[in-house]
This record gives sequence, structure tokens and C-alpha cells, in this order.
Amino acid sequence: MTITVTDETFAGQVLNELLLEFKTEWVTVEDIISARVQQEVDSYNKRLPEFFKGLIEPSDAEKTLNGFKLKPLKKIDAEKQIYTALHAFQNNGFFVLVDNFQSDSLQQRLELKHNTTVSFIKLTPLVGG
Repeated sequence: MTITVTDETFAGQVLNELLLEFKTEWVTVEDIISARVQQEVDSYNKRLPEFFKGLIEPSDAEKTLNGFKLKPLKKIDAEKQIYTALHAFQNNGFFVLVDNFQSDSLQQRLELKHNTTVSFIKLTPLVGG
């Protein structure tokens, strides 16, 4: 089962889109987050481009307008990235919407259909008082 995953702003503007493949129709929110992060890391590690564009900032990376820049260029540890992403979800670092309904637990089970959409909405920390 292939689903479309998007990164969106709070206003609904799509910033990024990718396709994820699952072997079964039933998955958890944890499965979706893990698969997404694994795919991003695998793609980066194969090419080692100048910038990493993904859900979670790798350790030792500098945030730039084009993504996260690692100095020096090096492979990213997928297991560490997945752990960080799962922790961020549990601490409201981002929301996951499945068919426009907010998921509230990593263990929430979801039935994937051909038109299932998953949106990741990152929260931007407020600056100031």
C-alpha cells in the first residue's frame, strides 16, 4: 500500500511531499513516522548532498534556509533519527494528521486506503514574551 505524506504549514500550505510504501493495510503512527524518517535518511546517505531535508534535524547540523547542513558531510544514523522523531512527536514537536484527523498516540492503529493522506505539521517555537 502506497500513501502520500506531506509536510504542511499550520495554514495548510504543502512544503514537501513523498510517497511511503507499506506491506500491510494496518499500521501505527509509529510505523508511519519511522518509515518516513528511514526513507529520508536512506535517500540522504546514498547521495550525501550538501543539505539534508527531513523531519528531524540531525545532531551536529546547522539549520539553513535550504535544510540542515552537516559539516563535514557524513552519513546520518537512521536509528538515532527515528528515536528523535518519535520523542519529538510525544512531546508535541509536530502533529500528524491522518485524513485530516490528528493522531494522538504512537500506538494508534490506522487502516491505510488508496486515498489515505498523512500530513506532518511542524510547530514553530514562538520568540519573545
